[in-house]
Amino acid sequence: MIAFLSDPPGRLPSMPIPRAAAVVVDGPRALVIKRYLRHNSASACVMCEAAKWTSPDCPGHHYAVLPGGQVEEGETPETTAIRELNEETTLTAQIDRLLWTGHHNGRPASYYLMTEVTGTPHMSDAEAGAQTPHNISELIWAAPTEFDNLGLYPVDIRSPLTDLLANNA
Repeated sequence: MIAFLSDPPGRLPSMPIPRAAAVVVDGPRALVIKRYLRHNSASACVMCEAAKWTSPDCPGHHYAVLPGGQVEEGETPETTAIRELNEETTLTAQIDRLLWTGHHNGRPASYYLMTEVTGTPHMSDAEAGAQTPHNISELIWAAPTEFDNLGLYPVDIRSPLTDLLANNA
């Protein structure tokens, strides 16, 4: 059972906050956010936790994720996927369909195929302004042959995304 700091002692823990992600395809490639993240301590780093890192220092992590984020109070996962896509990439889009569900860092995650995508993908001002030497993001179009090298996360999405792109080529 996962407990959160906001949970009062003696009460059952809250449910993990769901995540929603946008899947944007261009032929045989998908739009991903290539990241480098390093925290001062492993205990403050969700990627260290996911990797079950035991050292007190965060080594830094190179990985990639699909655009997405946590479902805010009052939002549906669909609304979250559209919002996060715009916040992270400046693209606008509509939902085509739910592709699959899974987990991302212990949280339930929903992955939506986007349609009617407009704009040119680039890091939004807010995302670009949040970059530091220890928190770097870059938007790239990635083919399935690049997923392993990029460290596409979570690993469980590589196979269904590869299948989707093979059918889209």
